Amino acid sequence: MLKSRTDRYGAIAVSIHWLSAILIFALLGSGFRAANAMDATKAGILRFHIPVAIIVLLLTAFRLVWWWRFDRKPLPVQGQPLWQERIARWVHVAFYIVIFGMVSSGVGMIILSGAGPTIFGSSGAALPNFADYPPRIPHGLGALLLIALLLFHAGAALYHQFIRGDGLLRRMWYGG
Repeated sequence: MLKSRTDRYGAIAVSIHWLSAILIFALLGSGFRAANAMDATKAGILRFHIPVAIIVLLLTAFRLVWWWRFDRKPLPVQGQPLWQERIARWVHVAFYIVIFGMVSSGVGMIILSGAGPTIFGSSGAALPNFADYPPRIPHGLGALLLIALLLFHAGAALYHQFIRGDGLLRRMWYGG
């Protein structure tokens, strides 16, 4: 079942969700590690961080096109209060905004600092201090907001699964 049904997500949506989650965790880890690293180590981390960010951008764009043109999301969980549905919708919108904002600010830092050749080239030049460039502030704040959204999202899923017992996590897994 590639497409979603009224009661659960399809394999494409599930794959995008979990692959994005894994890659976002990798981005957060590598981003915080790069922030505290020295030049050679930082460049190596950024050689990983930047392509993974591009993959997350592409997955996010594909997810939006998938929902808009090819698939429909399942119906809300039965008995869920309207306020919870609205919060869930806003949290998902916030994820998209933060992801696009993080990519934009990351691209802005690379362009404004001119660090691309140093990161991806064979240049042994020192990396600039990214804190000297305006996109660094929204990039750092975006990372913290992304962590908060992830904790809220995971907490809500665990609440539904174990306290409400409505099987919400099953909807975002394969099969059934």
